[in-house]
Amino acid sequence: MTQSPYAGPVDYDTYGEYGPGNGFERGKGFDRPVYPFQGRITADGSSGFKAEPGRYHLYVGWFCPWAQRTAIVRSLKGLDGVVSLSYVDDVRDSRGWAFRASRGADPVNGFRFLREAYEATEPGYPGHISVPTLWDRTTGKVVSNNFPDITLDLGTAFDEWGNELVLYPEALRPEIDALNEQVYETVNNGTYRVAGATTREDYERLRHLLIATLEQLDERLADRRFLFGDQITEADVRLWVTLARFDLGYNPLAKVSERRLVDFPNLWAYARDLYQTPAFRETTDFDSFTHFSEEPKPSFFNDASWRIAVEPHRADWDAPHGREKLG
Repeated sequence: MTQSPYAGPVDYDTYGEYGPGNGFERGKGFDRPVYPFQGRITADGSSGFKAEPGRYHLYVGWFCPWAQRTAIVRSLKGLDGVVSLSYVDDVRDSRGWAFRASRGADPVNGFRFLREAYEATEPGYPGHISVPTLWDRTTGKVVSNNFPDITLDLGTAFDEWGNELVLYPEALRPEIDALNEQVYETVNNGTYRVAGATTREDYERLRHLLIATLEQLDERLADRRFLFGDQITEADVRLWVTLARFDLGYNPLAKVSERRLVDFPNLWAYARDLYQTPAFRETTDFDSFTHFSEEPKPSFFNDASWRIAVEPHRADWDAPHGREKLG
């Protein structure tokens, strides 16, 4: 009998939830786990991983903001035929991300669980299984699961086969890095930290830091189309994936703010502007974002009576944004 290319269904009764033992400990606040595979792709191959068409494959998930960043950059740079891509299932038990019929089989290795890629790279691997995972067909190993590096490499190392779009211009790199760090701490990772807060004091502090950053970004975008002017950069990709999930996923789960994304006028118009760009639209599945607030809740989430009440909100992302006039 031919073995099915798909993993069996999610089974919490048998295997339990994913999280405990992988950096998502209930009742301890959110502590992002280590991403140990940190190989870099370079145009000249000096890193040991040379940029070549057809050599690399991305394992991603529709639900995951860190993974969507790589899918967006791949599309923006015109690398769809250079770096292949496939999706894991939207939900997981303690076995980690799996390949099921809902999102398709693994087209490269025939793995049923993403863990198999990690085991092939480091036998007995004990750590976190994450997307995005960048796989190297030549060595048969994982290059990286360190999400900040993957988009930088896709955006800079494959110029020979991609288009002329510059997402990480050298002159702006110090400013982009500084803004990315702030956005990561208070917004990208901030949503998870709010969700994992174990005391009211931490919850209020963290959520107000996040709201303050959204207010600053809303003001910044009042007179410029994108974060650094009239051109999409790495910074826009990193911010947008959190904005896209805010009203349907992060805010209903973490109870961050009474205000929705749609209540920040410039941010909301900016988010629609980006969404209406094919690379953002075609890598987005809003239905997958609702898993953040469905049962079972993520293991790092700490519920409490002092959290504010927030309901999911599905907005009209196709409404005109009117930002064409900005530079």
